[in-house]
Amino acid sequence: MNGVALAVFVFFFLVVTVMGFVASRWRAAENADSLDEWGLGGRSFGTWVTWFLLGGDLYTAYTFVAVPAAVYAGGAAGFFAVPYTILCYPLVFTFLPRLWSVAHRHGYVTSSDFVRGRFGSKGLSLALALTGILATMPYIALQLVGIQAVLDVLGVGGGSNWFMKDLPLLIAFGVLAAYTYSSGLRAPALIAFVKDALIYIVIAVAIVYIPLRLGGFEHIFAKSAEAFAATNPATGAPRGSLVPGADAQWAYATLALGSAMALFLYPHSVTAVLSSSSRNVIRRNTTILPLYSLMLGLLAMLGFMAIAAGVKVKNGQLAIPQLFSDMFPDWFTGVAFAAIGIGALVPAAIMSIAAANLFTRNIYKDFLRPDASPEHEAKVSKLASLLVKVGALVFVLTMDKTVAINFQLLGGIWILQTVPALVGGLFTRWFHRWALLAGWAAGMVYGTWRAYDTPSATQDHFGNTNLIPLIGEKGYIGLTAFVLNVAVAVVLTLVLKAVKAPDGVDETKATDYTADVGDPGVASGSGGH
Repeated sequence: MNGVALAVFVFFFLVVTVMGFVASRWRAAENADSLDEWGLGGRSFGTWVTWFLLGGDLYTAYTFVAVPAAVYAGGAAGFFAVPYTILCYPLVFTFLPRLWSVAHRHGYVTSSDFVRGRFGSKGLSLALALTGILATMPYIALQLVGIQAVLDVLGVGGGSNWFMKDLPLLIAFGVLAAYTYSSGLRAPALIAFVKDALIYIVIAVAIVYIPLRLGGFEHIFAKSAEAFAATNPATGAPRGSLVPGADAQWAYATLALGSAMALFLYPHSVTAVLSSSSRNVIRRNTTILPLYSLMLGLLAMLGFMAIAAGVKVKNGQLAIPQLFSDMFPDWFTGVAFAAIGIGALVPAAIMSIAAANLFTRNIYKDFLRPDASPEHEAKVSKLASLLVKVGALVFVLTMDKTVAINFQLLGGIWILQTVPALVGGLFTRWFHRWALLAGWAAGMVYGTWRAYDTPSATQDHFGNTNLIPLIGEKGYIGLTAFVLNVAVAVVLTLVLKAVKAPDGVDETKATDYTADVGDPGVASGSGGH
């Protein structure tokens, strides 16, 4: 056990724990017992708070651990995460401000609220809510996996029974659950400042200090090229490459595009966006958030450094924590591990809140308790957030970690199937609600089936949820399923319109999508749906 690193780690963990509970009084309204206050922070966050919140939301411990781990395992293919985070911002610039405006006008708390109001369909709203919860659960689990990876390298936890081994993770989970329940979205918003500051400090030091210790980048790339040229015993092919070959370019491009389309449709991304105080806050953030992509590119380089440093781990998720432990002084190892650990707590909190909001608004209120008061909604959402985290914890403690990662990759496939209804609905009412539901079902079934049926060298099912043969080359399953989804929705819309099938009532109007805070008629956000 590294006592110095552990002490530093515990110090920062205690700091953010205190901040998590104090956040309940940070910028709180007099009436805090509503879903708007607990689940969206009162829709009051300005440019900088939103920037840190979105950064803390999108760049998670899994990103900190898995992106360089992908580079460590396979080389340049892991860099697909860099272009996709660049591609996504011009895409979301076109639709996120519209979503904020219509949500603010009508008091929508979730993306499913909007779909219900736009298409007059509780069934379609339910489908999107279930998709969001389904995609979020393993994502939360992987934040806990990130914490567990740090604890493993620190040497914390042990004993012959599972309880003693996982006790530190259980303590971290309990603290996360307590301050999320108490403070809602304000807790991760406040903690995100510490998280991002630590991550930037660690990356700035790592990108300079580690190459100096390893003999420079020329040596790092040379050692990486040598390692990737070695044959993988499982496949008989080279382990990876510094530059993707011609046969991998289509896979690289479709994976980056599909991931870019999906990133801001996750419930936690939408929750962070709807917590902003104005439409212009969203527009400004889409122009400055690419700074995080620069950080991500530097982060991915750590995978090459781990190879050059001779890091040998069976679980690739441990590669970067082990690199930090080997290369940094003990005290700074603690700082680096705190960055990863806190980088897990922030998104885990936002994700559980977002999933709870979906359950409360689009399942509980729509189908079980239509007359629920704002206070009752907030209470149900708080309890639901605890259940979501418990489910994620069970997932971590009982499932193989490799399987957990593969299930998380399904999240992108599933979330992409919400694009026609959510993004399409922000610009047109042409699609028929039943056609959108059928397209969603077709995309979900096809995407899940192909992911299940696509093996890897080590697993028969869900072994490679990214890629399938497509037009002679491998392409992203999620994008293929999305194309099928749109095709079904278009064809059935034409048929249903031809037979004059009844369509739902649209409760929005054109001006709702361009209004900003302070415009006449803009709701305060406290209304129902």
